[in-house]
Amino acid sequence: MKTRKHSRQRDAVMNCLMARHDHPTADAVYLSVREEFPNVSLGTVYRNLNLLADSGEIRRLNCGHGPERFDGDTHPHYHFICRECGQVTDLPMDVLEQMNAEAQECCGGQIDNHITYFYGVCRECLDKAKE
Repeated sequence: MKTRKHSRQRDAVMNCLMARHDHPTADAVYLSVREEFPNVSLGTVYRNLNLLADSGEIRRLNCGHGPERFDGDTHPHYHFICRECGQVTDLPMDVLEQMNAEAQECCGGQIDNHITYFYGVCRECLDKAKE
């Protein structure tokens, strides 16, 4: 396996994601990393996000609309996506491991994990709608 060169910009991208829980877009990560590295390019941030996601060090989230988002938390967990504001939040609930076994029975292949998104309207958007 090819070893990759150490990169301060990659470390900054990773540190940014580990410090956040809002599942930022690449543009949001770029703005954050620019505070430490003013000359970093958006392309560099995208390349590092893709490299980290492809290596499994971070998680890439495709929520069905809008740009991809990124998550520094790679342990199995579920996400809630607000259809109104687009906010993505972690759901503090147990992952249903039996879903893998049930799905494996249906497909005849081997399933080792799953990704589930829950969609709806967040509490803040519901409160705004009531006003």
